[in-house]
Amino acid sequence: MRFGLLGPLTVHDGTAVRPIGSPKGRALLGALLLRPNRAVPLDTLEAVLWGESPPATASASLHNHVARLRRVLAEDGEPRLRAVPGGYLLTVGAGELDSELFTERLDRARAGRLRQDWAAVGRETAQALELWRGAPLANLPDPALSHPEVRPQIQQLQEARLQALEWRFDAELRLGRHGGLAPELARLAEEHPLSEVFHRQLMLVLHRTDRQAEALAVFRRLRRTLIDELGIEPGPAVQQTHQEILTARQVSLSVAPAVPHPATGPSDTSPGTPLAPPAPARTPRGPRPRPAQLPADTVDFAGREAELERLSAMLRPDPETSVPRVVVVSGMAGVGKTALAVHVAHRLRDQFPDGQLHADLRGFGAGDARSPHDLLARFLTDLGMREKTLPEHPDDRAARFRSALDGRRVLVLLDNARDAAQLTPLLPGSGGCAVLITSRHTLADLPGAGRLRLEPLDAEGQRLLLTSLCGSRRARDEPEAVARILDACGGLPLALRLAGAQLANRPGWPVAALARRLDSSRGRLRALSAGGVAVQDAFAMSYVAMRDSPLPAEAERARGFRMLGLWSGHTLAAESAAALLGRPVEEAHDLLEALVDAHLLQTPSPGQYTFHDLLGEYALERAAAEEARETRVAARLRLLVWYTAAVAEADAVLTPRSHPLPPPETGTEAGSEAVPPPPAFAGAEQALQWCVRELPALSEAIRLAARYARPDLAWRMAAGLFGYAQRYWWTREWERCMRLALRCAEEHHDLVGQGWLHSRTGTAHGSAHRLELCLDHLHLALTCFEKADDVTGQASSYAGLAEAHRRLGRLGETLSCGERAVELYRQAGDTRSVATVLSGMGDALMEAGEPAGAEQRYREALELWRDHDVLDGMATALTRIGDALRALNRPAEAFRTLEEALRIRLRLGERGGTAETLETIALTHFHFGDQLAAREHWERSLTLGRKLRLPARAAGAARPGP
Repeated sequence: MRFGLLGPLTVHDGTAVRPIGSPKGRALLGALLLRPNRAVPLDTLEAVLWGESPPATASASLHNHVARLRRVLAEDGEPRLRAVPGGYLLTVGAGELDSELFTERLDRARAGRLRQDWAAVGRETAQALELWRGAPLANLPDPALSHPEVRPQIQQLQEARLQALEWRFDAELRLGRHGGLAPELARLAEEHPLSEVFHRQLMLVLHRTDRQAEALAVFRRLRRTLIDELGIEPGPAVQQTHQEILTARQVSLSVAPAVPHPATGPSDTSPGTPLAPPAPARTPRGPRPRPAQLPADTVDFAGREAELERLSAMLRPDPETSVPRVVVVSGMAGVGKTALAVHVAHRLRDQFPDGQLHADLRGFGAGDARSPHDLLARFLTDLGMREKTLPEHPDDRAARFRSALDGRRVLVLLDNARDAAQLTPLLPGSGGCAVLITSRHTLADLPGAGRLRLEPLDAEGQRLLLTSLCGSRRARDEPEAVARILDACGGLPLALRLAGAQLANRPGWPVAALARRLDSSRGRLRALSAGGVAVQDAFAMSYVAMRDSPLPAEAERARGFRMLGLWSGHTLAAESAAALLGRPVEEAHDLLEALVDAHLLQTPSPGQYTFHDLLGEYALERAAAEEARETRVAARLRLLVWYTAAVAEADAVLTPRSHPLPPPETGTEAGSEAVPPPPAFAGAEQALQWCVRELPALSEAIRLAARYARPDLAWRMAAGLFGYAQRYWWTREWERCMRLALRCAEEHHDLVGQGWLHSRTGTAHGSAHRLELCLDHLHLALTCFEKADDVTGQASSYAGLAEAHRRLGRLGETLSCGERAVELYRQAGDTRSVATVLSGMGDALMEAGEPAGAEQRYREALELWRDHDVLDGMATALTRIGDALRALNRPAEAFRTLEEALRIRLRLGERGGTAETLETIALTHFHFGDQLAAREHWERSLTLGRKLRLPARAAGAARPGP
């Protein structure tokens, strides 16, 4: 089933659109879809359908509309639309609601902006905007569209669409794709006359497509509108863009005669034209050599338009500066650094008429790296100096090289550099020249250099390159196989070229045949080879250079690289990497950053590190070949121990009222002494984000713990995700984790682990109102804990059973299980849990109409909370006692008790509990006939409920009654 909000409301069952005929039926479905998988109160639904003054028959009519909507949405399995306390809830699965898909893609675009991955931003925003079909919920009736629960959400969706448009145009501009943007931006600027963002983007597009006059007119129109409407000037971003356009226009209108080039002689000048300073006198020596050493350009170069534009701009001569331009293109092996550098150098040949020098510095690869001393001799000879006159000392040669380039415009291409020391003697000393360097290191210590970090090709660039190699017909006929090959190559041009070469050399092969060879995550490196060239050989040049380096730090990084390959499929942080490496966190962080600088790791966001798929496979192969099995197992066990502790820490934050997970008894084989401490979470939101981010890694960790026969780790990680499961309502991934951990615990007869897993599964079923399943699992947990002689586990199971029976209205079973839980908790010395169970028993007695018995249980709980000085528990117990006294018609005691509860709540500043106590006081006043005091306390409760966005509390307070 697919639901559409981003346009007229639609329901599609996968084969056809399901009609929702009546306007009120559409309004009902729209209100439910705006809060998917959450209860929508009855009064909200009535107001959406009939406005703020619904008719007397609204409640009955609403039930009729719900029944008709259920028939429209009918499908096999449990009904999607069901009644819940106080309202209705519509179940919507992942990927079924277009607004949620839009939000997910916009979140991915936001992440791309943070890491400046403009290709990803453009792709995600384009896909997000494709979901829009018009104004959100355009076919809802006016009362529904204007309802205060509906209107803000529609406005939020429309604002998010404008955000997506803004980011898409930003990405296009960053990537240099200006063509075709002007008409759409002009329309948006007209629709949003006060939007500075769209006007600025339109100015940039017009300016970059040589329409400066129109760009300036856009600025004038925006400025006039802002002054007339708001009395303000345009913001700094628009002002800066305006100034850039003015500056460019002035330069184009006042072109001064060029300084005569020594090779071309003086040019004519008109009277009054400023003359350039005279060039130093030189002894005529005949024409100077003009070396042309660039390697052949790549015929089928594809993609990289944004990088080409940026690199060209960084290298073009600037007559205003005397500083040479030096640019480093860095990136991982096989990413296409050399191809890009050579392609740009050929494009800029006319800008450097005195020649182009080129050398492979062999920083990575077979043989020794080229020495600056020898390269300077070659370059000086190529520039016309006689070999017999070359000085011997490297510093003297570097000085002579700078003199030889002075006054010339030469492009120097230095490929495959190892470090800054290799490059510094080869740099010119004055303007006019440019140096283009490629390296697998970032060369952060090379002063004055601009930098371009080359990432793998985006989807469009990959497709263009592979199509140019294997032919458009084959790519068009087998799009799915092509997509699989692109995925296997991970955007690396070298891998794509090798794959394309195999297809070109085997014209009879279907593309799917190669795709099958590359599908497996093992063996891709061997498959990606052709004509003696292989991807793994390119990776080996970087790795072997580190491993065999005489510097101990380099060799240690190589070992770290292969050890990190043991977890190559997942994102690492410094702490998890430290566990895997068995090193302090600070050292692990330094090693990770060094590998990023060497382009052997990627860092998609601060503090997060990951491998490129192919590099990760290579690192894992190196670990398997060079590290003993015992070393690999010990490293992974350290990581599992760390994950277990981290999950327990998150669980303690997310479920503070639950029993903490018992720590595992780690063995020496895990190297537990080398495991860093778990993360300290600042609050529930941070802990939940960590669980969401790490869930794929945790699933793999649980599988690995099962493989290593460590049920003690497996079940603790699975059970520790309970807080995550509570927030996300039983995800399939969590269910798989629980099943795998339970199977492992059963195979190894870990009764405590089985008990914990059944206990948390039962509690989760209870949260989802599947109470019979809840009881089944809690009974299984109780059996396991009894066999393991785990008193606390037994007590917890009885407490859970008591709560489930209470919700089913079974008072006898509730009290029986509760008494047993109290007995066992007292035996275990856990009197806080005794107080909690007693409170639950009191609730059951109140619900059964036995306030006298409830008062007794509540007072027992209160004494225990007083013994522990737990103010929150005391306030809750006092509130419950006050309610019981109300039911027993003892007003003086009831109000005295409730006032004490309110004083504690106000002292704690706990506004949710304060609202609850105020509501109980209001109900007590109403019960004893004081409606004025009841209204006063209900209004106070309602105000707090609305501030805290507690819809159930607000709805209850807004409807006083017995």
